[in-house]
Amino acid sequence: MGKGGRTSEPTAQQKAADNSLEWKSPYDPQAKDAPELPTKGQIKASIPAHCFERSYIWGMSYLIRDLIIAGGFVYATSQVLSTDIPTDASGLAAWVFGWNFYAFWMGTIMTGPWVVAHECGHGAFSPSQDWNDVVGFIVHQALLVPYYAWQYTHAKHHRRTNHLLDGESHVPSTATENGLGDNHERLSFYAVYHEAMGDGAFAAFQIFTHLVIGWPLYLLGLASNGKLDHKGNPLEGIPDHFRPTSPMFPEKVSFKIALSTATTMASLGALVYAGFEYGFLPVFLWYCHPYMYVNAWLVLYTWLQHSDPSVPHYGDGEWTWVKGALSTIDRPYGIFDFFHHEIGSTHVAHHLFHEMPHYNAREATRALKAYLGPKGLYNYDPTPWYQAMWKIAKTCHYVDSTEGIQYYKSLEDVPLTKDRKKVE
Repeated sequence: MGKGGRTSEPTAQQKAADNSLEWKSPYDPQAKDAPELPTKGQIKASIPAHCFERSYIWGMSYLIRDLIIAGGFVYATSQVLSTDIPTDASGLAAWVFGWNFYAFWMGTIMTGPWVVAHECGHGAFSPSQDWNDVVGFIVHQALLVPYYAWQYTHAKHHRRTNHLLDGESHVPSTATENGLGDNHERLSFYAVYHEAMGDGAFAAFQIFTHLVIGWPLYLLGLASNGKLDHKGNPLEGIPDHFRPTSPMFPEKVSFKIALSTATTMASLGALVYAGFEYGFLPVFLWYCHPYMYVNAWLVLYTWLQHSDPSVPHYGDGEWTWVKGALSTIDRPYGIFDFFHHEIGSTHVAHHLFHEMPHYNAREATRALKAYLGPKGLYNYDPTPWYQAMWKIAKTCHYVDSTEGIQYYKSLEDVPLTKDRKKVE
């Protein structure tokens, strides 16, 4: 029996079960009647074989579709908006609204090519990995993503999904790390902020830090990283995505990491040059502001598809690849599914078989639901994504430890005393 809270008090999953209006994962690995998990081969056999077929034509057609939509939107915007700031109040209000409208929708549109480039990294874009890397490198570097570095760490995210030690991105912090144990006198800044702000304000702070600054902090190695280096040793130093000597990467990929970093720096340099040539306000309006929404979307997906108080995380002794992959959650995203190639509503299929192209993932998801659903192993939360985001921001803060089976807990359930409110 794994550790993680099925002894003296109800777990987060059991608490969720008491609320009929709140979704909970149907799979409880600690339940006496927990189903036997199928093998990866058995799961794959439930999906039609043609779903794994990759096509140069279909892969390129979706990328071209996205770029045509983006180009058309840029042209339409250029016909109705100017980068010159109006001097009258009404004109200024319309100008601010117009450019914010453009930023949101352009960022939403360009998340589509981001997802396609991400598929290139997985080998799902076409039958040729060389072609995948060419396309993925160009698209991701244009969006300031260090392609090869992120390709490497994201592959680890798939290999070790919901592993409490060796996972990658959105790895939960522990009670000890937050200073919540009886033997800890100093609280982490995270716990202090929650106590000072209160539940609602802290949830808003969580959303801001994830969606606005989360992506650059992650790339810089300052947030949401795993706890082990590429050798499996406790992490030492800053696990950034830019240095070939970062503890994230083995020596064999050093050249690729350096190439990604050099190209990212060149892209940034081009933006600075454009700023001096055409003005920094136009560069911000046309590129930087939409770029922030692209980042927000990609962090939102990773956050929401793997986080819920009823979804387990596993320590070394409990984790298996199938357990981790089946801890993924599908969610509905409405119109955004069209722009983002259904990456959020077919994420279970994506995590089980990342080499599958997105245009076959919907059919594969139907097959997975038919196979895994009756076993209680398919996670689909029908809660609107913005409501799910608020719930997760309020309830998914830490786990007890990195051992056994753990569920997210909320800081609102932890009584803190004023004499302990000191930041580590």
